[in-house]
Amino acid sequence: MDGGTCPVRDEQLSKLIDSIRRYHPNEDMSLVEKAYNFAKTAHQDQKRKSGEPYFNHPYAVSLILADLMLDATTIAAGLLHDCVEDIEEITIETIEKDFGAEVAVLVDGVTKLSRLNFSTKEEQKIESLRKMFLAMAKDIRVVIIKLADRLHNMRTLKFQPADRQIAIAHETLDIYAPLAHRLGMNAIKWELEDLSLRYIDPEGYYTLVNLVGMKRQEREAAIRGVIETLQTELKNAGIKAEVEGRPKHFYSIYNKMKNQHKTFDQIHDLIAIRVLVNTKQECYFVLGIVHTLWSLVPGRFKDYISIPKANMYQSLHTTVVGKGGMIFEVQIRTYDMHQTAEYGIAAHWRYKEGRQADDLDQRLAWLRRILDWQDTTRDPGEFGELLKTDLFPDEVFVFTPKGDVILLPRGATPLDFAYRIHSQIGNKCIGAKVNGRIVPLNSPLETGDFVEVMTSPSGKPSRDWLQIVKTSEAKAKIRAWFKRTYRDENYDLGKDLLEKEAKKQGYIFSQLAKPEYLEAVYRRYSFQSLEDLFISVGYGGLNASQVINRLLEEMKKNQKIEAPETSKPRPSSDPEKRASQVQEHSHGIIVKGESNMLVRCAKCCNPLPGDAIVGYITRGRGVSVHRADCQNMKDAGIEPDRMIEVSWENAGNTAYDAEIHLNGYDRAGLVGDLSLMFAKLGIPLNAISARKCEDGFTVTISMTLSIQNTQQLDNVLKQLRKRSDVIEVYRVSQ
Repeated sequence: MDGGTCPVRDEQLSKLIDSIRRYHPNEDMSLVEKAYNFAKTAHQDQKRKSGEPYFNHPYAVSLILADLMLDATTIAAGLLHDCVEDIEEITIETIEKDFGAEVAVLVDGVTKLSRLNFSTKEEQKIESLRKMFLAMAKDIRVVIIKLADRLHNMRTLKFQPADRQIAIAHETLDIYAPLAHRLGMNAIKWELEDLSLRYIDPEGYYTLVNLVGMKRQEREAAIRGVIETLQTELKNAGIKAEVEGRPKHFYSIYNKMKNQHKTFDQIHDLIAIRVLVNTKQECYFVLGIVHTLWSLVPGRFKDYISIPKANMYQSLHTTVVGKGGMIFEVQIRTYDMHQTAEYGIAAHWRYKEGRQADDLDQRLAWLRRILDWQDTTRDPGEFGELLKTDLFPDEVFVFTPKGDVILLPRGATPLDFAYRIHSQIGNKCIGAKVNGRIVPLNSPLETGDFVEVMTSPSGKPSRDWLQIVKTSEAKAKIRAWFKRTYRDENYDLGKDLLEKEAKKQGYIFSQLAKPEYLEAVYRRYSFQSLEDLFISVGYGGLNASQVINRLLEEMKKNQKIEAPETSKPRPSSDPEKRASQVQEHSHGIIVKGESNMLVRCAKCCNPLPGDAIVGYITRGRGVSVHRADCQNMKDAGIEPDRMIEVSWENAGNTAYDAEIHLNGYDRAGLVGDLSLMFAKLGIPLNAISARKCEDGFTVTISMTLSIQNTQQLDNVLKQLRKRSDVIEVYRVSQ
């Protein structure tokens, strides 16, 4: 593919180069031009869901990166970021050959693992995230490109199907918005949150938009008065400052209403006043003026200048009561602090000039912690859960006995504190003092606590600690200790857990433990031996149910579907269900040319009135009725002369089992809500079971309903698809 530079720049390229030159006037643009032309040619035959040229997406990503003041190398990678993933003949080697190793590393870091085989979409997604975090360790610009990519995809999400909109919005809110927050890139975080809310709860979002708009003029008039008063006082004090008002973001207001159980009219601080000054000293001088003009709301002052947030954010926050009882927040910071508040890590990045901020490594300590624990868990579901915990923005800061500040997630315990200090402090911990008093090890820490860890040479971790600690870092260090100390015990425990899980799912482990199945599974998790797999299950690095499910998949791959007269339904954990292989009906189906024949509806496809059906004369068990498209009826072992014509008669109120599978967003009460819905529809619910998915926030639900015909089933599916908590639902046909 020709990636050379065109002799004449088109309008889009000129706009991009102008954007880069605003912050990098002396930057060599040849790499950007080459990448632009390469990507435009590569994507020339592709279209987006909107119908526009696909190249518009990487181009938009590059403009976002330019606005973030990134260098030419990063922007070139932004232009090329989808080439390897979407175009088979382009590889990372191609990118490295044409654009160099630096660009190739960035492109590879943001390329999803879509060309490998995964058992589920959730596993592919989580493993792609794992890969991205590993790439971030090499170059933080990887995640900046990924955030720009996600931001543009969210801006154009309206062109995706409704189920994809909801799934992508949830993933954005769970992973990418917190990630932007961790990196201090608040401008991107706020936009991602508001865009996600629009699709997750459209009714709530647009109601909020209308409520905010209704009293906008009244609020803006009041805020203008506040700004004018403050500007006058600052001028009299000789302080040069920029003062502006900004509305709180919709997601912030929505969350406050939801978490505090308040109506919109009960939310008072809808506006924040921002004051920008030149020096840190002036920040505190302005704070004094603000508190002289208006009354402080007790408990609402925060000093993030003396103790910055983990994402580099620095500012003074105070909430005050103005004229007429109006409550508003004032944020005071320097211009440099404001650049960091808006753009975070991107504002500190000057890669070409070799001037990374001195404290960059310290600010990315949370990333190092993710890298430390990510290799201790092979379970994609657990990785997703731990990742969300580490990205969760709520934090507390506590003090060591020497006065050093330690940042921890809200809900963290003295054990989390101990492991944050050092793994050996955690492993030898026998107790803790908070503010001079001995407390239980599971006590949640609060901001401002002084924490002292008591240790003993004979101290050692307990497996119960895994239920106490909140940070993934502490969990990883506890597991690592058990892994090293109890290798033989972990092997035996892992094997025992697998045997129990197999029994729980209705199998004997020895049936599943064929060498070829086991080898496929342990290699799937990148283990070198079966022993390593058992040990991982034993110390908790891998979930036993995951391994059994993988073994079942391997077993099914290697088993042929039997002919209908000998075929059996999949084993059930319910003995009564295993004993019942078919449904028997005395009416509802007419067998052509025969009378008083035993007729059974095959459980492999569960035909319903309205389905095209065929009959198969079994040996000694009457006629087995299947759907015409049933896979079993296409089996090579079928004898054509035993096929018989069948049809539905007017079945009246006869009910038949119909199995449906649903994938939705996990929440408390979901199964109960579904059961209530079926009761209101007059549909008997014979069985229901739910299983949490690997991503940690979705659930798969299997249901067996008593259905009279396909029309009734279609209505049920239609009602389920209308629900905002349902991603997809379908009838199980095989």
